[in-house]
Amino acid sequence: MSNTSAKSVVLVHGGFVDGSGWDGVYQILKKDGYDVTIVQNPTTSLADDVAVTKRAIAAAPGNVILVGHSYGGVVVSEAGTDPKVAGVVYIAAFAADAGESVSTLIANPPPGAAVPPILPPVDGFLMLDKDKFAASFAADVRPSLASFMADSQVPWGVAALEGKVTAPAWKVKPSWYLVATDDKMIPPPAQRQMATRAKATVVEVAGSHAVYVSNPGAVAKLIEQAATSKN
Repeated sequence: MSNTSAKSVVLVHGGFVDGSGWDGVYQILKKDGYDVTIVQNPTTSLADDVAVTKRAIAAAPGNVILVGHSYGGVVVSEAGTDPKVAGVVYIAAFAADAGESVSTLIANPPPGAAVPPILPPVDGFLMLDKDKFAASFAADVRPSLASFMADSQVPWGVAALEGKVTAPAWKVKPSWYLVATDDKMIPPPAQRQMATRAKATVVEVAGSHAVYVSNPGAVAKLIEQAATSKN
């Protein structure tokens, strides 16, 4: 594509959280004149989350920059082939290839990588240990907010983790990737590997897995780069 120019942004959250974490990014993008939609994924299955995201894309005016955080990267990889999507942005996210899922991507962590404090599944859903949530997910988020995030967790369906991408958007759309260099959920080397594979434009930002909460300015800046890019 010669021009990804877009005035609409669709933001897709990951597992254990909901769309409210995008508030800081939303405020910046709105101030800068973008039409912003925040998807509320049920995170029960990949198919359900892709369907919700595609409805948001359909409702957005004009071309769309589709943004995914964490597991949301799998959702946008699958939903981003939509013709209205001008570019895909990954924020410390799983940029999955065909046949990959979160489950396959986390199966063999790099030696020495932090192990996320995921509790055993209950009724087919996962949660993070509340006492370890801040350190693993949101170490640079103010303590009161990190505590709220821990206590307001959205149970993440095992079926969603196992949902496999069929045709990844990054193979056919321009893509961008923000690597969170202090991430304790997705090891930074894994983020870099996925970004390189996707031939994404990469920025590295010192931040936790919740970099979109702690540093919305850096995240919004990359999204706006994507929205105004001439490819």
